[in-house]
Amino acid sequence: MSKLKKRFVAGATCPKCRAKDSIVLFKENNVETVECIECDYREQQTEQKVEPKVAGNVIGVFKP
Repeated sequence: MSKLKKRFVAGATCPKCRAKDSIVLFKENNVETVECIECDYREQQTEQKVEPKVAGNVIGVFKP
C-alpha cells in the first residue's frame, strides 16, 4: 500500500476554521484534495477543473 504524499500550503488559511498554515494538498485517486488538519474541512477538485486554470509550474488552483 502506498502512502499519500501530503504537502502543506504555506500561508494558506482554512475557510472554515480560519486556522493559518493548516491546509494540506494531496492527490487521492487522481483527484486533487485540500484538507485542514485542524477541523474537518475538505475540498476536492478533478483534473478537468484544474487544467484550464493552470499556468506555469503550478500544482493546482483552489478557490475556497
